[in-house]
Amino acid sequence: MELRFFEIYRNPDYIWLLVEGAGASALITAGSGALGFIMALVLAGVRFGKIPVLGHIAAAYIEFIRNTPLIVQLFFVAFGLPMLLGYQWPFWAHAVLALTLNFSAYFSEILRAGFTTVATGQIEAARALGVPGWLVFVKIVLPQAVARMFPSLNSQFIFLFLTTGVISEIGVRDLTQAGMFIDSRTFRSFEVFFTLTVIYILLALSFKFFLTQVQRHLFKWQVAR
Repeated sequence: MELRFFEIYRNPDYIWLLVEGAGASALITAGSGALGFIMALVLAGVRFGKIPVLGHIAAAYIEFIRNTPLIVQLFFVAFGLPMLLGYQWPFWAHAVLALTLNFSAYFSEILRAGFTTVATGQIEAARALGVPGWLVFVKIVLPQAVARMFPSLNSQFIFLFLTTGVISEIGVRDLTQAGMFIDSRTFRSFEVFFTLTVIYILLALSFKFFLTQVQRHLFKWQVAR
């Protein structure tokens, strides 16, 4: 078998497609991860606080998302919701919404597990001093839970990033779609998908490095322990 990587690298259009696709994959994943984390905080907080009705709705939502394939969620958001609600967004916006919903369910369970690790003595002491319940959650429970579960959130984010290649199925010009386009023109499948593998690994390592630095700066007191 003769490897002919030069058929990819010698064409500047193919190089640009890969760069553009990698950038799109990274930006969509980062945006979805940030929005998903914010949504996860709300979901985990509702469940941790055992708020009537809302807690059950949040639990049902999380179970629904975690027990359905991402590709099904993606198609529903991209094609089902526009038909039901009568709107149309760009493909990348549909991808961001679907990934945000997906990320939020997984992140919320990690955060909820982190909430349970906070010593009840600290919570009871704060309440005995008359600190409002929401302030106890924000100032005592949340910082410790996020700090302790940050490595798990980091790993879950990287795992979910590696599944985002499915957004190419709805027409998003991400890294996977760029590779498929190049493959359809060069018929060098091994070379193309080997190249994609390397790029995905580099992106995953970049995300991991960035998130590790964020952890060290935000939670110095936890890292030092």
